[in-house]
Amino acid sequence: MKDSTSCFPLYNHQMVAKIFFSTVPAKAMENESEEEVVHKNSNRKGKTKKSKKVNWGEIPKGEVKLLAILKLKIRNPKEERPPSPVIEEDNLEEFVLQPAPHGMTIKCRLTRDKRGMDRGLYPTYYLHLDNDKKIFLLAGRKRKKSKTSNYLISTDPTDLSRDGENFIGKLRSNLMGTRFSVFDNGVNPDRANADWSNVRQELAAVIYETNVLGFKGPRKMTVVIPGMNSDNERVPIRPRNDNDGLLMRWQNKIMDSLIELHNKAPLWNDETQSYVLNFHGRVTHASVKNFQIVHSEDPEYIVLQFGRVADDVFTMDYNYPLCAVQAFAIALSSFDGKLACE
Repeated sequence: MKDSTSCFPLYNHQMVAKIFFSTVPAKAMENESEEEVVHKNSNRKGKTKKSKKVNWGEIPKGEVKLLAILKLKIRNPKEERPPSPVIEEDNLEEFVLQPAPHGMTIKCRLTRDKRGMDRGLYPTYYLHLDNDKKIFLLAGRKRKKSKTSNYLISTDPTDLSRDGENFIGKLRSNLMGTRFSVFDNGVNPDRANADWSNVRQELAAVIYETNVLGFKGPRKMTVVIPGMNSDNERVPIRPRNDNDGLLMRWQNKIMDSLIELHNKAPLWNDETQSYVLNFHGRVTHASVKNFQIVHSEDPEYIVLQFGRVADDVFTMDYNYPLCAVQAFAIALSSFDGKLACE
């Protein structure tokens, strides 16, 4: 394999998973290293932006301060990341809703079980910690008889019912499958108590840019999440109706107490004629679903990374300020059919 410093100066001898969306000639594949997966793409070259620190500052219409994600120092790629935390069964629900600790990458493995699809069933997705014990975290599956894609998320792999005690959240899409909303297990606003404390919180919104011209290329994603207060706690966002949710706030540019993230744009490599992203060895297979979520002001801090390692196996690594439910739901959205985005 050629010295990656000359080809990928940002990554310095790290394994690079390359992303593309058209057929690769057999001869081209023969020339590739076993550690690299080529993804050809004929789109125009993108420009690389210089990273700079985010200064969240104070929110104009509130007392909440957003903690700068980028207070964390970017690790040397050669350094080993800290191990995932030990989780006891009695605090699983608490763990999957808590933001990842500062300075710790939570490494997970997502598997897709297609059994039953020949009988009209939807696949079931399972999330485990990617460590020796493979501790189960979450399960998700699309619900039947829904007008739009609606995924139920549970802390019990055997109980994926909306009324079950293990229901922890859901992912809901619009009719086109291009916009998604993530909620916890609270009740609908029409069943709110006096102080609204039992109403569901909106945890994230995911927007896929529509492809009206039909060009093939990397997907473009925007992720909107609630901000964090000075105690590292998520700012509660409890929409009273659809017009008060994260999607409408983002669309109307009302971003108080919110954080806007995007998928990291791949870099164009002239030598391989492909777009490339560095997954630090955690992604090994080509897929349109592979992505990294970052803040536009510092694309070197990876908030969420997701990618394929086998036909139905994916790695999912997330950092502060995301929690497991948010990260899992964002990953689930990448599996949904988005004809308008492809």
